[in-house]
Amino acid sequence: MRPVFVFKADGQRGRQWADVFGREAPDIDFRLWPEIGEPQQVRYLATWVAPADLGMQFPKLELLFSTGAGVDQFDVAALPPRVSLVRMVEPGIAHGMVEYVTHAVLDLHRDMPAYRRAQQQRQWQPLPVRTAAECSVGVLGLGSLGQAVLAQLVALGYDAAGWSRSRRALPGVRCHASADELDAFLARTQILVCLLPLTDATRGMLDAALFAKLPRGANLVHVGRGPQLVPGDLLRALDAGQLAEAVLDVTDPEPLPETDPLWRHPRVCITPHIASMTQPQTAARVVIDNLRRHARGEALVGLVDRARGY
Repeated sequence: MRPVFVFKADGQRGRQWADVFGREAPDIDFRLWPEIGEPQQVRYLATWVAPADLGMQFPKLELLFSTGAGVDQFDVAALPPRVSLVRMVEPGIAHGMVEYVTHAVLDLHRDMPAYRRAQQQRQWQPLPVRTAAECSVGVLGLGSLGQAVLAQLVALGYDAAGWSRSRRALPGVRCHASADELDAFLARTQILVCLLPLTDATRGMLDAALFAKLPRGANLVHVGRGPQLVPGDLLRALDAGQLAEAVLDVTDPEPLPETDPLWRHPRVCITPHIASMTQPQTAARVVIDNLRRHARGEALVGLVDRARGY
C-alpha cells in the first residue's frame, strides 16, 4: 500500500501540488482535504493550521509539514512525540522575502516616504543623497531568510550586520550573537529588519526599550511575526522622532481592525502579510525531497527543534 499524504489548504494550490506529486512521486498516495479517505492510513500531512485532535484523528501520522516558513501557529507541545514538525524551506519564500526587504530598504534609504509626502504638498525639495555604504542595515534573525536578505544587501553595497542567538559567519556581514551583543548591533543600525521566528523570547521584543537603543531617526522593517511588535511603543517612538518610518508586513491581529491607529499614522506603511509566499511547484518538490529523506532515514530539511520552537 502506498503511503498516504494529505494536503490541507486552498483547493487551487492543492491541485498544483497534486500535479507535481502525480508526476514526480507516483509512489505516494496524494489526497486533498477533505477527501482524505481513512484517517488511520495518513502518514504525512501538510497544512498551515493543524486540525483539532491531530494525534487522535491521525494515529499513524509521522510528519507534519507547515505550508509556510513559520511554525508558531502550531501548538508544538500538543503534538504527539511521534510526529516531527517540518517548516517550509523553499526557494520561492526566500526570493519573495529578498525582493520585499530590498525594496523596503531602498525606499527608506533613498527617502521615498518623505518625497511622497512632499509630492502631496506640491513641494520640490531635494534631500541629501547617501550612498549604500553610508547606510547601515541590521537584520534580526540569521536563518535561511535572513541570510538570503543579507547576501542581496551586501551585493548592493550596504553596511550590513546581523544578529542571532547563536554565532554565525556570513560574507561581508558583521555578525553579532547573544544578548550580550544585541545593544552594539542596535546602536549601529539605521534600518532595522526583523526576521526573527516567534518564540517566547521574541514575543514583544520590538518595544520601547529596543527602539531607544537604535540611533535617533532609525527605520523599522518588520517581516517577522505580528506579536513581536508592541504597537503602542512603535507609535510613541515615531511621534517622538526616535523612529522615522516603519514598514509592517505583519501585525497582531491580522487583519488589523479598521479603527487601529497604525492604519492612519503618516509614517507607517502596512502591507497584508505578502512579503513572501510559498510557491506551489517548488514547495511540493521540497516536500517530496523530504519524504525521500525520511524514507532513507536521513536528516530532514527544516526539521523543527521543539525545545527552541523553530
